[in-house]
Amino acid sequence: MNKSKHYLLPDISQPGKIGCRLPELDVPAVELPPRELLRQELALPEVSETELVRYFTSLSRRNYGVDTGFYPLGSCTMKYNPKWHENIARFPGFQEIHPCQPVDTVPGALQLMYELQELLAEITGMNAASLAPMAGAQGELAGLLMVKAYHRSRGENRRRKILVPDSAHGTNPATATMCGFEVNTIPSNGDGNLDLVSLTRLMNEDIAALTLTMPTTLGLFDPQIAEISNIVHEKGGLLIGDGANLNSLLGKVKFGDLGFDCVQLNLHKTFSTPHGGGGPGAGPVCVKSNLADFLPSPVVSKDKREYQFAKPSASIGRLGAAYGNFGVMVKAYAYIRSLGAEGLKEVSENAVLNANYIKEKLKPYYHLPYDRTCLHEVVFSGNKQKAKGVTTLDIAKRILDYGFHPPTIYFPQVVEEAIMIEPTETESKETLDAFIKAMIEIAGEVDKEPELLHNAPHSTPVRRLDEVNAARKPNLRWKMR
Repeated sequence: MNKSKHYLLPDISQPGKIGCRLPELDVPAVELPPRELLRQELALPEVSETELVRYFTSLSRRNYGVDTGFYPLGSCTMKYNPKWHENIARFPGFQEIHPCQPVDTVPGALQLMYELQELLAEITGMNAASLAPMAGAQGELAGLLMVKAYHRSRGENRRRKILVPDSAHGTNPATATMCGFEVNTIPSNGDGNLDLVSLTRLMNEDIAALTLTMPTTLGLFDPQIAEISNIVHEKGGLLIGDGANLNSLLGKVKFGDLGFDCVQLNLHKTFSTPHGGGGPGAGPVCVKSNLADFLPSPVVSKDKREYQFAKPSASIGRLGAAYGNFGVMVKAYAYIRSLGAEGLKEVSENAVLNANYIKEKLKPYYHLPYDRTCLHEVVFSGNKQKAKGVTTLDIAKRILDYGFHPPTIYFPQVVEEAIMIEPTETESKETLDAFIKAMIEIAGEVDKEPELLHNAPHSTPVRRLDEVNAARKPNLRWKMR
């Protein structure tokens, strides 16, 4: 790292400098713990306030985020979200309430939650919803716990298996295993759809449910969905949807109309909460009437004009100490109400248009395993470049030199050397054109200067890392030199 270009805290720490002043105590003073329990050896930096601010500002300039550039991570929906929704979530009446205060003091919050339940149920074509799950994966967990409770209530305890497509999100089989199910994998066919022959062969009275991401992680809509639903339901199973990619279906298709019994959503991917960084998220579950009694608690009910928390009669119980991530709910509610039905429809239209624009522009340069209309994302393969000695990882590292975050690579695993690009609905044609131009230039570099890619990136603060060691032995602590 070139020290002259980066403002490093260890270089400016000097004894005696003070960068903060503690406020007066607003709690009773207490004695410090015994001296032997205090860490005297801590080498804390000593800097002025100005130096401290400049240090963290310098670090922030080295970060890459959706507010600074295009973030085409496939299957993650890293899109720009209106900042004024953040402001709404910070209204005192929302931000300063507490889950332990009396319910009759927060009727506005309960009304918002009730109406959001109704809106999400309408958007997905379901009969009821719970906002309790606090992340997409926890929404998956809730869905499969409801599946287990549903079959037990019917005396069908032999249903101990879950069917999962080979292109599914990794959390799908992991969640099924956590719930005590055995996982059987359904392969994709040559068109990237679920293989119906395999589904028919595996679907029997031991199967509790098929979990299906729609559109799939290949970015495709499976036109066989009606037949899939019939095969599953004829054998007494349930069809569980992963709605992580809902931004491609809004206002166009409803999960309930496709035959799904339950769908988990990611409010922090589709509905205006910044995605990534470890949270907070929200993963509501929307269900048909056959699963409504099993929803996680609490749900919000309405009696005339009174709102209150309620527990469904056969609820799988609580998933957290409080009522879900309320701030995320506020932003989702603001997003839906501000866009309206026509605006939500436009979201999906633009998401699909952007992905197909990239697909058509790049398919002469990168292998396209499934050359058909995609939805929110497009999955290429770097096999054409690998045959010339350049890997998908090399391509991802090189795109950093062009000022873009790399797309998702090597996922889904059913595509060799996968390059998974999701442009989202919020990116302009100008941004997409710049990204497309960079990817085309990189394809040319593969032929002319492959070493340029082998050693990329060249312009970032940190060059190519030993990724195995970085993952297994991360250096997360600042140390005085």
